[in-house]
Amino acid sequence: VLSLCCDACKKVIFHVPSALEAGTLVGRVNLNECLQSAELVSSSDGSFKVLEDGSVYTTSAVSLSDEERTFTILLKDIQEHVEKKIHVNLVTDEKKKTRQARDTVLKRTKRRWGPIPSVMIENSLGPFPLQIQQVQSDTAQNYTIYYSASGPGIDQDPKGLFYIERETGNIYATRAVDREQYPSFQIICFASTPDGYSPEVPLVHTIRIEDDNDNAPYFTQEIFEFCVPENSKPGVIVGKVTAEDRDEPYTLHTTLRYRIVSQNPPITPAFSLHGDTGVITVLSPQLDRELVSTYTLLVEVRDMAGQPFGLCTTGTAIIKIEDTNDNAPTFKQLQYETQVEENRVNVEILRVSVVDVDELGTPGSTAVYEIIRGNDDRSFEITTDRNTNEGILCVVKGLDYESAKQRILVIAVNNEAPYMLAPHSQQVVQSTSTVIVHVLDMDEGPVFKPCFFRMDANECDEVGTIIGKYLAEDPETGNSEGICYRIPPGQCNWVSIEEKSGEVRTIRNLDRDLGEMKRGQCNITVLAIDRNGKTGTGTLQVVIQPCNKNYPRILKTEYIMCRDRKPICLTAEDGDIAPYSTPFVYRVTDRSLASSWKITRHNDKSVYLAPRGDIPFGIYTIPVTVSDKAGKQGVTQITVNYCNCVTPSECERRAPTSRSITLGVWAILAMILGSLLLLLILITICGCCGSGVMHRHVTDDCANHNLIISNTEAPGEEVMDHNIIPLQNTADQVGCGIKTGDQQTFEMVKGRGQTLESVRGGGHQTLGSVKEGGGQTVMDTCRYSYSEWHNFTHPRLGEKVHLCRQDEEQKHSEDYLLSYNYEGKGSLAGSVGCCSDQHEEEALDFLDQLEPKFRTLAETCVKR
Repeated sequence: VLSLCCDACKKVIFHVPSALEAGTLVGRVNLNECLQSAELVSSSDGSFKVLEDGSVYTTSAVSLSDEERTFTILLKDIQEHVEKKIHVNLVTDEKKKTRQARDTVLKRTKRRWGPIPSVMIENSLGPFPLQIQQVQSDTAQNYTIYYSASGPGIDQDPKGLFYIERETGNIYATRAVDREQYPSFQIICFASTPDGYSPEVPLVHTIRIEDDNDNAPYFTQEIFEFCVPENSKPGVIVGKVTAEDRDEPYTLHTTLRYRIVSQNPPITPAFSLHGDTGVITVLSPQLDRELVSTYTLLVEVRDMAGQPFGLCTTGTAIIKIEDTNDNAPTFKQLQYETQVEENRVNVEILRVSVVDVDELGTPGSTAVYEIIRGNDDRSFEITTDRNTNEGILCVVKGLDYESAKQRILVIAVNNEAPYMLAPHSQQVVQSTSTVIVHVLDMDEGPVFKPCFFRMDANECDEVGTIIGKYLAEDPETGNSEGICYRIPPGQCNWVSIEEKSGEVRTIRNLDRDLGEMKRGQCNITVLAIDRNGKTGTGTLQVVIQPCNKNYPRILKTEYIMCRDRKPICLTAEDGDIAPYSTPFVYRVTDRSLASSWKITRHNDKSVYLAPRGDIPFGIYTIPVTVSDKAGKQGVTQITVNYCNCVTPSECERRAPTSRSITLGVWAILAMILGSLLLLLILITICGCCGSGVMHRHVTDDCANHNLIISNTEAPGEEVMDHNIIPLQNTADQVGCGIKTGDQQTFEMVKGRGQTLESVRGGGHQTLGSVKEGGGQTVMDTCRYSYSEWHNFTHPRLGEKVHLCRQDEEQKHSEDYLLSYNYEGKGSLAGSVGCCSDQHEEEALDFLDQLEPKFRTLAETCVKR
């Protein structure tokens, strides 16, 4: 019993037993009376839980030792920020027994509270309301029980379909139900006492709608279309018709059966229909497309396993008979006649037609013609016109009246698809037809025989050489009289043809290495014209045959061989092709050199050249003869610089090769400086060694100052004297020699007559004092000190250094000519000075090579 004290939102009283099991429904509270939009419902006592519909359940076993227990239900509306509280009091009063309970403890049973699912017939006719089930609780023996229910069909869609009587628990239906729309309903039934106590757990009850055969089966397609080849054997599957039923599956209401109602055309039944599966198969062994091309079947499907009282539907199945090549084509005529002019080509001369009853446009009716006799020379060709299915006979090679005035051809016809013999039919014979072709005589032009002729021309032939004849014949007379020949312009002009005789001559030097002749051949169209102006054409192919016009040559002729005597590889090239090229044969022409040098084969083009034994260092010029395969030979001079070196680059820096070079400005300056240095050495030797008249010992001063030991590597002094004459004015500076008696005096005359004596302050014009006596002149060769020689030579060498340091615009260079002490073996790196030319191979290195010679001369002078 639900009791409200003053305000329903403040206090609710439930009368319950003193002991409650877990999951027991204590009662139901009307939450909407307190708060319509309660979003959060909770209990202050964890032993109880409150559902959204207000039902209060125990979460664990509860024992009420006291007569009363209180807890609070909290309601919250989060959006409106509203809170409500309901105070719940649980009261035990077993002495009063307000529920008229017996003294014994109530023991519940589920025997009547859980009935079997209810069943309602689909589309029931009533009367309504129609009772379909009753639910009862065994606790009704001890309590007053009220029944209620909720769920689909009651308070949910479809609403009002069912209801339950409050006092009896009878469930009623108010109207008929369609099973296809609502196959079943699940409702929740409640049992409670007048004060709100629920002794039973809510019952989920199922109401099943029993199917009624109220839906006829229907085909899945309005029209079924199938194809089957003609002449198919019985039992061949054509297709399958399918139907469906909306009634309850796996019942008689959906057990379907198929049958053929009628066939169009109404002749002998050609197909059968399986009743259970709907599969259509071939029944008649004589399906002939030429008789019936399409069958239309009216089929029926019926439920209730095909019983007469079952519901049925009809449908249509169209079966098309596919064509097979069971009919061979036949010619409309067995013989044809036609005519054609001789020498006509690619011309249609006849059309033939056939009869074929198979379906048009299919491979079984498309004709394929062939000439099976009379066309051994392939002069005729027959094709099929796809639009008309006719055979088109053409001439593809000119006919000769003189050879044959008439041609007889036999033509056969088939289909694209292979022939299929129909059942109970006999094998047919291939249809053929005879064609007689009459050849008409025409006045023909000359004919070249052969029409394509090849002539070979030698590459070494001279202009005007006859390489052959190309003649044509008159088909009427069989000879070449009265025929003129001509080569039309616009073709390769290698040859010409003589107008009357047909002789072919070369008009150019034939060289396979030039222009269009690289291909080695040329096709030329030649015209032949008879007396009547008839023209014939032929093709002349001129092929240039190679000849031995080049001899093999060794490309590289200069080599450097170091002291390890590693063999030199000589390779020759020949502009000709086989058989006038490789293999080459090498030999040393000079017999004396052949005894010192040997040649070893490497491959067809190359050999190794090496000395036979120990030979002196030096430059050797070896004539080597190279012969090609045809024996044509050429001699090449091979220069070998046999050098005392480890690598060829060392020898290249020390000595210039014999190859042709161009002397630059710096090279000329270096040569002049070298000449001046040699002159200075000669003067020094003459001064130190003396003459036969006066014998003086060479002093240490003289010797030591000619062999200068200097560790200075800094730049020299700049010479900026404007009186220095440029190097180009060599006519103003000459060296003269005056010989008197047994001695020779050398003097250097500079533009203003300065000599060594003038440097010392005297007015003499020669290098030394010249004394006259007895008709002889004697020169004191060692009367000058080192300082005097230095004062004489330094300005002149400075002049050359000054010129070396200037470029063509008389601007000073950034580098200097430096003097360095001898520091052992020279570097492999080249000079980086401004006086060296990177584009020329000559350098000033030869000045360093004078040092050993100069030392020898100096030692000789000291010994004397």
